[in-house]
Amino acid sequence: MNQPIELSLEQEFSLRTFADLVQQMSREQAQEFLQMLYKQMMIREKTY
Repeated sequence: MNQPIELSLEQEFSLRTFADLVQQMSREQAQEFLQMLYKQMMIREKTY
């Protein structure tokens, strides 16, 4: 019952592409991006 959720092949590709993008960011860019992402997650949670 506690089986891990697996990503689709498309999701795995998207995750890899995202990881490559993050590797190219400066520390400041990554911090700003994480703050925006967290805000979006909070907004999404509020709308559900």
